[in-house]
Amino acid sequence: MRQFRPAVIALAALLAAAAAQAEITIGVSLGTTGPGASLGVPYKNGFQLAPKTLGGEPVRYIILDDESKPDNAAKNARKFVTEDKVDALMGSTGVPSALAMTQVATEAKTPLIALTPLPPLQPDRAPWTFVVPQPTELMMSAVVTHMKGKGVKTVAFIGFSDAWGDLVYNAISSLSANGGYKIVTNERFARADTSVTGQVLKITAAAPDAVVVGGSGSPAATPQIALVDQGYKGPIYHNHGTVNLPFIQTGKKAAEGAIAPTGALIVAEELPADFPTKAVSLDFVKRYEAAFGAGTRNAFSGYTYDGVLLLDAAAGVAIKKAKPGTPEFRAALRDALENLKNVVGTHGVYNMTPANHNGLDERARVLVQVTNGEWRLLK
Repeated sequence: MRQFRPAVIALAALLAAAAAQAEITIGVSLGTTGPGASLGVPYKNGFQLAPKTLGGEPVRYIILDDESKPDNAAKNARKFVTEDKVDALMGSTGVPSALAMTQVATEAKTPLIALTPLPPLQPDRAPWTFVVPQPTELMMSAVVTHMKGKGVKTVAFIGFSDAWGDLVYNAISSLSANGGYKIVTNERFARADTSVTGQVLKITAAAPDAVVVGGSGSPAATPQIALVDQGYKGPIYHNHGTVNLPFIQTGKKAAEGAIAPTGALIVAEELPADFPTKAVSLDFVKRYEAAFGAGTRNAFSGYTYDGVLLLDAAAGVAIKKAKPGTPEFRAALRDALENLKNVVGTHGVYNMTPANHNGLDERARVLVQVTNGEWRLLK
């Protein structure tokens, strides 16, 4: 019988362990500079709290800045799939940039975890894209319910002159019949604009019962400040892209009273004990603020974390069918994502289906209001 030396046996064991521990690679494009930086930086921070494994296998995140530019997001995505041979994509921090990545994901047959809400995408048109944040219409329906309770009959809109502004406007437009209100303005501004006085003067001239802002992050404070400066006294509603500390820091006193829908982690301590995401949200907030400081919690880092939770659950299924770094693994990962059930994240409970690549419901939203310089649960 042939005798094997201990060194040979040890080497074989190491090689077997390496084969078993196949690294999963994720390519992440975020706008950590440019007009979307107030969102992109928290998205990136979320990866510091992410687990070091997916489905029990080591994971490596390759994170690139796309400068909040769609062309750069697409360029990053193409680098990830052609040079880095990633198993999945994640990003980006704005609707135009995320849409650019969606096209690459479809062409390369690589799963994309979209970190921003997207226009309604039929899975047969974007079969490789899965959206982490709450759909815009789901979130804005909470705003509409609140407006209806306040007897709002006329609404002015001011939003970004891009796909995000369109998403918010289309949501409140489609909900207007049920909400019993009429939209009297559709004003727009660029993310980098420092003044919207002209647009706000048109809004105040229309004397609406309420204003809805289709912005996000700190740029959303620009119309908020202008409306307050012009003496507007009605309620000002925002969306889930606005709920972060930079909005309040930019708006200062003018931010007081702003209302927006968001996920539960923003006000986790104020939620009922039986709220389905409270435990996950509380744990995330505690660890995030320990790392980045008191009051730094935000919805965007939570989206990153939830996206990783989805990948973790799906990777555990896919790894049984194929090895990371192969087309077969990417296909198995896509199939697993599409059939995830009851994945509890910081924002909601995800139940994916072949017809629904988001899987969130009303449990994924609450209304919050800026009170004494903080986002607080609106009761």
